[in-house]
Amino acid sequence: MDQELLIESAAARDPAAEKALYEAHVERIFRLAYRMTGDSALAEDLTQDTFLRAFDRLDTFRRESAFGTWLHSIAVSVILNGMRKVRMLRTRETSLDNSAAAWLPGPRQPDTELKLTLQRTIDALDPDQKMVLVMHDMEGYKHHEIAEIMGIRTGTSKARLSRARAGLRRVLGECRTDQEAEA
Repeated sequence: MDQELLIESAAARDPAAEKALYEAHVERIFRLAYRMTGDSALAEDLTQDTFLRAFDRLDTFRRESAFGTWLHSIAVSVILNGMRKVRMLRTRETSLDNSAAAWLPGPRQPDTELKLTLQRTIDALDPDQKMVLVMHDMEGYKHHEIAEIMGIRTGTSKARLSRARAGLRRVLGECRTDQEAEA
C-alpha cells in the first residue's frame, strides 16, 4: 500500500494503516527522542506521544511536505516539551548524584568522567541547539531538513549547530586542561 493510501486510511482510523505508518517511522523517531533525553523509557513515552498526537491530527496534514517531515516536526515539539517537564527532576537527580559521588571511595576512571562531562554538557545546551546537534551530527539530517522540521531557516540551523559545537569544544578543552594539570 502506498503512503498516500496509508495516510488516508489512518485518517479514517484504520488500525492497520496506523500500524503500518507507525512501523515505517518509529525507529527514527525513537532514536531522536533517545538521543535528546538519554533515557530509553522517556524516549519510548515521547515516541508514543508523538504518534498519538500525529494520528489525532492526521486530518491537519496538508501534504505540503513529506509525511516524515510533518511527523518529525511533531516529534520535535513533543520531545522539547517533554524535556522541559523533566528538567527540574533531572536537575535534582544530578545534584544528588554529585553529592553521593563526593562520599564514594575510590578514583573515577578518566574515560567515565569525560563521558559524563560530555553528556552533561550536551544536556546543558539550549534545547534548540541540542536538537540541531543531535539531528545533524548524530542522526544525519541535513540542514534543510532540520529547518523544515523545526520551522526555522537553514542559516538558523547552521548557527545553532555552530554554537552547540563551540560550547562542547570549550568544555572539553577545559577538561583536557584540568587533566593535564593533574598529571
